[in-house]
Amino acid sequence: MTDSPDRRELVAGSRRIVVKVGSSSLASSDGGLDRAAVDQLVTVVAGAARRGHDVVLVSSGAIAAGIAPLGLTHRPTDLATQQAAASVGQGLLLAHYTARFADHGLTVGQVLLTVDDVTRRGHYRNAYRTLGKLLELGVVPVINENDTVATQEIRFGDNDRLAALVAHLVHADLLVLLSDVDALHTAPPGTPGAERITEVTGQQDVTDIIVTAEGSGVGTGGMVTKLEAARIATSAGIPTILTSAEQAGRALIGEPVGTFFHATGKRRPTRLLWLAHATEARGGLWLDDGAVRAVVNRKASLLAAGITKVTGEFSVGDPVNLRAPDGTVIARGLAGFDAAELPTLIGRRTSDLSAEFGPGYDRAVVHRDALVVL
Repeated sequence: MTDSPDRRELVAGSRRIVVKVGSSSLASSDGGLDRAAVDQLVTVVAGAARRGHDVVLVSSGAIAAGIAPLGLTHRPTDLATQQAAASVGQGLLLAHYTARFADHGLTVGQVLLTVDDVTRRGHYRNAYRTLGKLLELGVVPVINENDTVATQEIRFGDNDRLAALVAHLVHADLLVLLSDVDALHTAPPGTPGAERITEVTGQQDVTDIIVTAEGSGVGTGGMVTKLEAARIATSAGIPTILTSAEQAGRALIGEPVGTFFHATGKRRPTRLLWLAHATEARGGLWLDDGAVRAVVNRKASLLAAGITKVTGEFSVGDPVNLRAPDGTVIARGLAGFDAAELPTLIGRRTSDLSAEFGPGYDRAVVHRDALVVL
């Protein structure tokens, strides 16, 4: 594959860019914070801001910054010590960013997010408003997962998916994922015959690469999570560049470095991307073949008549998976009924339910406006 000739034009025309950098790009050999690497990144981001781009920085590094002040000799492996290091390091990391960006005449604002902030609709709207106002005021938002309170069960685990969701949240025109490798390769870098993949043009291409990476070792170092992030962003109409932190400056002026993922879909309403990629289903609705066709092909709402089984415990407004007869998840949506209500309703026509229980029961179990086909 070869790079498209218009990449420089696309990058130059990107009004808003999300740049994500991982711990591996900011940590020193002993696991602490590499201040020179941070300074280099700030210079690159500030340069993009001077060229007229709104830049959002999704940055790891809080744990690394807390290692030395706590007298630790290496990066901790247990969650409690990681959270303690993050608690100490987050302020130090932001202080460093604040000072270095100030050297370029820029103000930064810290935004710490948890999974709740992108899985609960009210929190999601609040994050949208906050980030929008920061950018309107000319501030560079510095975003990180709130490691100090996230538990093992409710954490993102890395900032790649968070960056993709933030890119959609702020209506970004480009996502740049900075890694410790310079691009996606056909085999682990350093392997004889490994070649750089310069462009990825379709969703199926990304899916195939993820499957290959998971089974071949290409996915080591978090590459699979970056591919997942690229799939989320590109499916929402946001092209993505994957490259190393050292190549960030060249990537942000459109030079053909790294791997370029073309946008494959159109921008969707924020709540639909939220449903598809930022929610955990609370239960499942099993559909008959007719309901599957109605939901997938006709983009119809899901009615009680097409449901054969209900699993899980959920309330009105909770996300639920819609499953085909064989169990395949075909869609996700927001439940219009509590799980406890549904067993007496499933398989029955809406008119019958309305006649027996009242007019409030003529509503869809999952309305098409609160449903996304997966």
